[in-house]
Amino acid sequence: MQVIDPHVHFWVLDQGNQPWLEHPSPNLLGDYSPMARDFGPEELLAGRGDIELLGAVHVEADAVDPLAETRWLTASMEPSREPVLPTALVVGADLSRGDAGEQLTAQCGMSDRVRGVRQILNVHADPLYDYVGRHYMEDPGWRENFALLGRLGLSFDLQLYPSQMPQAARLAAEHPETLFVLNHAGMYVDRQGVAGWRAWRDGLRQLAARDNVVVKLSGFGMLDHHWTVGSIRPLVLEALDAFGIERCLFASNYPVDGLYARYQDIWHAYAEIVADASEDEARALFIDNARRVYRL
Repeated sequence: MQVIDPHVHFWVLDQGNQPWLEHPSPNLLGDYSPMARDFGPEELLAGRGDIELLGAVHVEADAVDPLAETRWLTASMEPSREPVLPTALVVGADLSRGDAGEQLTAQCGMSDRVRGVRQILNVHADPLYDYVGRHYMEDPGWRENFALLGRLGLSFDLQLYPSQMPQAARLAAEHPETLFVLNHAGMYVDRQGVAGWRAWRDGLRQLAARDNVVVKLSGFGMLDHHWTVGSIRPLVLEALDAFGIERCLFASNYPVDGLYARYQDIWHAYAEIVADASEDEARALFIDNARRVYRL
């Protein structure tokens, strides 16, 4: 089974750049201490099972020093390895900082494989699910710096919760020149009742109404630790209905989702859900859309 994986994370713990991994503290992931080990291209390739990996996009891994992370990743790209991993980079940046422009320019200068930026935006009333405790999209300085992405030709990997989707849709409307890549199918977090489902479903459609938004179908294990094909099928189909085949990308979110399933099992689950898709549709979901979105 051939795939381009548009959402993986690599790290080396002795660099001290991921303190959240050095000292695991249970959060929405549950006990993630099994993930507190070095993970790089070699580990990904060794654990891929029967998946033929044509490429992989590295998404920033909550590094305290994003420039150091980009520098290390760039140095780790071995031309002799096939495929070259990571094939492209979505780098980290705090757009609320006064020197955000300088940081982005520096990272773009490190590698011609930089394609986009991610800054996690998830805010939630429950501390278990709150990532950043700050509504960045309401910050004037953050919004001003966001315009830098369009000038630099960078996409934005959008990680948030459904309650934040209406505001993100307005941001996408204000920046039609920037491609937004919604992470993890929009992170359907409030699963206790109908209101949570509606917020997720309606938020997806508000984002899908913007032509410059696509969605990665990934990360289902983070909020459903015991997921099955049956439990994620409605989420995948809802996203496909909202965005259409041409704006959806399957991804692994490895090694984070490795806490809940083997690499190959994630991909085979996706394939089972879209088993009735045409050959061209399947190729778009597993290969071609990732290639187009991240300009591989």
